[in-house]
Amino acid sequence: MFKKEGRAVDFLDQLSIYIVLGTIIGARLGHVLFYDPSYYFSNPLKIFAIWEGGLASHGGGIGILVAIFLFAKKQKLPFLWVADRIALVVPIAGACIRLGNLMNSEMIGTPTNMPWAFIFTSIDQIPRHPAQLYEALFCMILFLLLRYLWTKPILKNNIGNCFALLLILLFSFRFLDEFLKLNQEDFENSLFINMGQLLSIPFILIGSVLLIINSRKKTQQQLQTKS
Repeated sequence: MFKKEGRAVDFLDQLSIYIVLGTIIGARLGHVLFYDPSYYFSNPLKIFAIWEGGLASHGGGIGILVAIFLFAKKQKLPFLWVADRIALVVPIAGACIRLGNLMNSEMIGTPTNMPWAFIFTSIDQIPRHPAQLYEALFCMILFLLLRYLWTKPILKNNIGNCFALLLILLFSFRFLDEFLKLNQEDFENSLFINMGQLLSIPFILIGSVLLIINSRKKTQQQLQTKS
């Protein structure tokens, strides 16, 4: 995609480094701050023990946004221009992450009698929703949808729309999928909705606001053209 737009390979290499660092740092700090801050503040060196596990996808999302902002500023490019292009490949990464969660018996689902239920033998012998697989399949479908729409006017002529659609669709599904997962931390049992759902709401709102702003801009431009 960048080759077609006349961008050098170095451009993509630098962007990849920013995104990888933003994802890892953001995901780790997200887990620390959102899910178990008291433990990590009491044991600050454990924050760096990333090999012991503990990564939050919402924190990774925030880390990616910060990375895009820093990269766009350095390259003197519009933030949304970069965000649109990153949005195209985020679902692929999301699918890989959720498949990894499935293989590692992480973020397991609630019990079910559905014929496609999984038994996570390292946890127990109860058939459960493969909630990780649901999200992985959705991410693959989302990638195909965004790639299809990339050449259409809705995305091609409106900077920020691809990014907005990603936020709305990805985190809306994440919100719904959380109903089929066990809570990751005990404190979530006392919440009306769990932490994953709470953290999804701001992303959905940001995407919706951006889509509305772009729609109004397009309407104003059309009116000015007619006048």
